[in-house]
Order: sequence, then C-alpha cells, then structure tokens
Amino acid sequence: MNDTAQPPDTSAGSRLAAYQGRTQSALDLLALVTLWFAVVPPWYYDQDIRSIVWALRIALSAVYGIDLAIRGVLAGRPVHYALTNPVALVSVFVPPVRVILSLRLARDMFRRGHLARFLLAAAVLVLNGAIIVYLFERHAPHASIRTLGEALWWALVTVTTVGYGDFTPVTVPGRITAGFIMATGLLSLAVVTAQVASSFVAQAPSRARGRQPTEAAPPEVTLAELNRRLARIEELLAVAATGSREEPELELPASVPPPGGLVMTTAAPTTAPAQGIEEIRDAGHVDVLIVGAGGPRRRDARLPLSLGGHLRG
Repeated sequence: MNDTAQPPDTSAGSRLAAYQGRTQSALDLLALVTLWFAVVPPWYYDQDIRSIVWALRIALSAVYGIDLAIRGVLAGRPVHYALTNPVALVSVFVPPVRVILSLRLARDMFRRGHLARFLLAAAVLVLNGAIIVYLFERHAPHASIRTLGEALWWALVTVTTVGYGDFTPVTVPGRITAGFIMATGLLSLAVVTAQVASSFVAQAPSRARGRQPTEAAPPEVTLAELNRRLARIEELLAVAATGSREEPELELPASVPPPGGLVMTTAAPTTAPAQGIEEIRDAGHVDVLIVGAGGPRRRDARLPLSLGGHLRG
C-alpha cells in the first residue's frame, strides 16, 4: 500500500480556465445585445408575439444553463461550482440579472484600455436603455414617449447630459432605466475627457524638447590658427630662454610690453624653444607675468593651456 501523497490534479482547473477564456466574452456580449429582451417581461409585449417572446427567453436561459453545467463538470464539482457562482446560477432563472454580465463586459473593456470597445459597449447599453424605456412607456397613461424614434432621441439627449425635457419617462421602470443611462453617459464622458487630457500631457514633453534652443557649438580652430598660436608660444619661450639658468626669477625679454600687458612664460627657463613647447604640452599651462606702470610686479597667475586651440583663464 502506497502512502505517498499524490500531487493535486490541475488538469480540471486548466480545462475550466481554457473554456472560460473561449466562452465568457461571447456570453457576456450575448447578454449585452439581448439585455432589453431579458429585462422587459413578456406581458409588456403585444399579445400576438407574446408566445414567441416566451420561447426566446427560455432558449436564452437554456444557453446560460448549459454553460453553467459545462463549467461545473470541468471544475469536477458541479453542485459546488454552481453554489459558489450565484450570479451565473440566478441569471439562468432570472434573466434581468444578466445586466451584471453586461456591466462586466464593459468593465473588462475599460480595464484592458480598449477605449473604442468600451465606447461601443456603452453605446449598446444606451441603445438597450432606449428600447427598454420604449417598451415600458408606450402604453403608460400620460406618457410622452410613444414611439421608438422618440425613445432614441430621448436616450441621446439624456446620455449627453443635455436634457431638453421634451420627452420624459413616467413609469418607475422607465425612470430606473433613465438613471442607468445617465450614469453611462457621465462615465463615458469622463473616460473620453481623461483620454484626451492624457494625450495632451504625453505630447507636452516632446513639444518642449522641440522648442529648446540647441547649444552653440564651440568655434572650430583651423590648423593654421593652431600653428600660429604655437609659433607665438615658441617666440615667448625663446625670449624667456635668454635669461640666466641660475636665476630663480625669470627676466623680461628685450621688448617689454606696455603697462597692463601680459607676457606668457614657462615655470622655468629652457635652453631650446622646442623643449619649451613639450614642457607646455606636458604641464598643460603657462605662467603669466603682469607688467604694470611701475614695471613687473609678480607672476603668480597661471593660465591653463588647451591644445584644442584656445586659452582659458
């Protein structure tokens, strides 16, 4: 006798999930399209078509009953499944409960972000409401909605929150239906407004990036300009190299610039201009000798040298 615990069989659950994925949307759509047919009782129809209405209602209930039975068999516990899904069970015997299935379809379209499908489901709900109001109101005393065209016009005016008041329901079922149509219109307008606002918000960053001025590119330095500057540095190094090697301070060149001028030198005198060029390239800077009205005063400032073609101080 084997006492090893067997793992739970998940094949039934997978088959049930696959069946629900194939049939739930179709059944919810069927409930949405035939909502007016399920909500209005057969005695509100004309006497000559009342038997046909009863037959169609029974056929629709049979469709949902068979669906519930198949789900119960696939779940492995038919009675338990039916009791744990009261909406599906009650909708078989009480057709108006299928309103919940229609609302579930609209909710699923909204959650999935299918704006067009959500608006289509909302439009079908409003159309159902117009037919329901017409069937309830057409024979009511003092009713203003007598034809299907008047009911459709009233539904359009109501769902857009205009409310001219030329047609109004007078029966209790008609007014309850009107309340659902008003809620559907407000929800649809809110969804459309939110979608439009979201689109504008998403477009704002791209427009702002398009309006930002592009940064000015640094001026290009030609090879001739770079050679001219390097030649100037060699000339200054040659002047500085005429000073004594033992003198810690640099001597001024023969031609001193006027007061307020600048003389660029290296940190130490060199014997050859070429070596001075290499030292500047290695050091990355040149010293500055400040010449004032009373002669040279100090050389404690340094300018970093960028061999890219310009000096920064």
